Amino acid sequence: MSERRIEQIITGIPTSDGAGVKLTRVLTQHLQHRLDPFLMLDAFGGDQADDYIAGFPDHPHRGFETVTYMIAGRMRHRDSAGNEGLLENGGVQWMTAGRGVIHSELPEQEEGVMEGFQLWLNLPARDKMCEPWYRDFKAQDLPHITTPEGVAVTVIAGQCGGVPGAVTRDATQPLYLDVHLPAGTSFEQALPAHHNAFVYVYWGALQVAGQDVPSQRMAILANDPACDRVVLHAPASATEPVRALLIAGQPLKEPIVQYGPFVMNRPEEIHQAIADFRAGRLA
Repeated sequence: MSERRIEQIITGIPTSDGAGVKLTRVLTQHLQHRLDPFLMLDAFGGDQADDYIAGFPDHPHRGFETVTYMIAGRMRHRDSAGNEGLLENGGVQWMTAGRGVIHSELPEQEEGVMEGFQLWLNLPARDKMCEPWYRDFKAQDLPHITTPEGVAVTVIAGQCGGVPGAVTRDATQPLYLDVHLPAGTSFEQALPAHHNAFVYVYWGALQVAGQDVPSQRMAILANDPACDRVVLHAPASATEPVRALLIAGQPLKEPIVQYGPFVMNRPEEIHQAIADFRAGRLA
């Protein structure tokens, strides 16, 4: 068996969401089937308060999970199921919208840097109408490992080096790692050949199978039955640790029908979600 190569390098699309928060949409809707079970990845951040201060006021979700990973800053979560939490540096908020929830994510800072990522993870058809679920993980609550080469890894989901992540999911088997590689080091991770996977470099630049991946680019890893791992390499010329997200999961291979914040399997389920939201029946 050998390491996976890069199929395609993606440049994200600058956009805004919520009440005008500036962000980059890295995983867009046209990649949902290719990167099933993942529906979206947004990278948000900036050091100008006007870019993030209005946050994400009350909005609904149904049919999937959101994973918010905060690199810098403070954001308050509140939802219609009665959950509330403060997401801070290095923390993760994992929310299962299930049958429906209305929530808000609002900054608790008026200046300074705010930076992070939000990943949308699909739910299988059998679970789309499950009860909503929510959990906050402080940075110190997340599993961390350091390899003999000095590569530091935060294990948000899945398993790395025999260490289980903070969250596991049977249907989608997500792997979500934040990997920091000092100059000249490499990091190897096992990946089932049939899982869809990608790397997003958010600081510095690295190499995968000899191909360069620049900063703020996503590398989609090729699916190959002869390949069971990926190797990330930080060039010796790097002046500080290269930072990247490694994300992979088992595809659901189910229809995907999305209308804004609702992701279901059939158009009539979307129509029902809209009707339920308008009638106040979400959560």
